[in-house]
Formats: sequence, C-alpha cells, structure tokens
Amino acid sequence: MTVKEIAQNRKARHEYELYDRYEAGLELKGTEIKSLRLGKVQLKDSYVSFSNGEAFIKGMHISPYEFGNRFNHDETRDRKLLLHKREILKLEQAQKVKGYTVVPVRIYLSKGLAKLEIALAQGKNLHDKRESEKAKDAKREIQKAMKNQY
Repeated sequence: MTVKEIAQNRKARHEYELYDRYEAGLELKGTEIKSLRLGKVQLKDSYVSFSNGEAFIKGMHISPYEFGNRFNHDETRDRKLLLHKREILKLEQAQKVKGYTVVPVRIYLSKGLAKLEIALAQGKNLHDKRESEKAKDAKREIQKAMKNQY
C-alpha cells in the first residue's frame, strides 16, 4: 500500500490529548487535488463539525492551483468528509455528550486518493503540556546516551 504523507497538524498534537483515530475521505473539487498533491495545504486551525448527519472540515486551507485560472477553488471552503454513518454518529455523540473535539491530525494520499486522519481530542492544560515536553526531553536524552554508549 503506497502512502504519501502531505501534511501534519503538529499544533493538534501539542494542544490536545488524542484518542480514537479515524480515516476519512475528502470530497474535493477540480484543482484542489492538484494543489494538495503539491503539498499546498495547511491543517493548523481546522476542525470537524457536524450538520444533518454529515461531517465537514472547516478552516482547512488549500492554496489555489497555480495553473487553475478561473476554475480555481475557494481556499478555506467547508469540505465534506466521507465517513460511514455509524462513525459519524459515534463522533457526533462524543463531541456533544463527552465534550471532545474532532481535529484533523494528518492528510495523505493512499492509492491516489486524498485521505484525512481525524482524531477525538480533549484539550490539554498548561501543566499537561509541560509534562509531555519533559517526557519527550527525557526520552531524547536516553536515546542520546544509548547511542553514545555503543
């Protein structure tokens, strides 16, 4: 299976504690896929919302295709996510009842199709962010010491 990663949402990993992950297809128009293949996409401030039993990603920025002339798309339009009905219901319930947020984690091409990895997330407090930074630093130091030892 060929997977080409296009973009990651590092801010989501820093700001949120990520739980269940789902793979969703994207409903794109014309030149959007061409821009996406060139890596001109930003997930930084995007999130998933639900309406009428459908999931939409809001705030995802796909730059206009350079050679698209009048057929270019709106950069931050809402794009429909392609998920199974039961997945949409599960995510929507988690968002309403449990207070989770649904955030995009990464976008990639799988077998030529654009896929979006989304996750149920819960916001971290400042002390949680500090703890995760300390753990990451400690792990890095251990790896460095192990490398120097051999």
